[in-house]
Amino acid sequence: MRLLLIEDNKRVATALKDALKSTYVVDIFNTGKTALKNANFKQYDLILLDLNLPDMSGEDICRHIRKHKILVPIIIITGDDATESKVSVLDCGADDYVTKPFSTDELKARIRAAMRRHNLHHEVPATLTVDKLEIDLATRTVLRDGDEVYLRRKEFDLLEYLMHNSGRTLTRAMIMDHVWENGNNLWTNAVDVHIKYLRDKIDKPFGTQLIKTVHGVGYKLEVETEGEVVNT
Repeated sequence: MRLLLIEDNKRVATALKDALKSTYVVDIFNTGKTALKNANFKQYDLILLDLNLPDMSGEDICRHIRKHKILVPIIIITGDDATESKVSVLDCGADDYVTKPFSTDELKARIRAAMRRHNLHHEVPATLTVDKLEIDLATRTVLRDGDEVYLRRKEFDLLEYLMHNSGRTLTRAMIMDHVWENGNNLWTNAVDVHIKYLRDKIDKPFGTQLIKTVHGVGYKLEVETEGEVVNT
């Protein structure tokens, strides 16, 4: 499961990521404007949102997400224990709130509860499909043009991340953070090597390339359009 944490206090953000990393992959944005500009909210299973950011209100971010019909669960982190504040954050579209100071056990419990409620009311897709490439998330099987493709665990995780973000450029750092738990300890070309493995299995045998290189940045998965020049 992938969580998005929007928290301006870098020490607090790092501490929360460390507390949650054994169970979740956690992405961090330190300002609301950066999160709104760069985050693909649909890719996350849950959002942890600080109420008092330096550049904008957490309530405004919550309203923005809901305005765009994104139903990912949102838990507000707030230091205000007043009833009026709690009512306000729930009215802006948040699913729950946790009041500082809180224990990590309480936060984990609220995350689990929010996810249970969400899954009860929203169908979770069992498969991801891009063009004629399909992966089954439950059985971890991959089909391309109807033929089964056998992937190793990391190759599947990498493909799943690319497909969740189809059409979006993903940097090597983003891929390392999502696919490898301790991305900083990898050899420098680990992402490139695994991209090559994927291309050898899901692109080359089928004649149409889905995994594209964005030079100097990273990779993206998208359907090739007519006349497009493909980077390899």
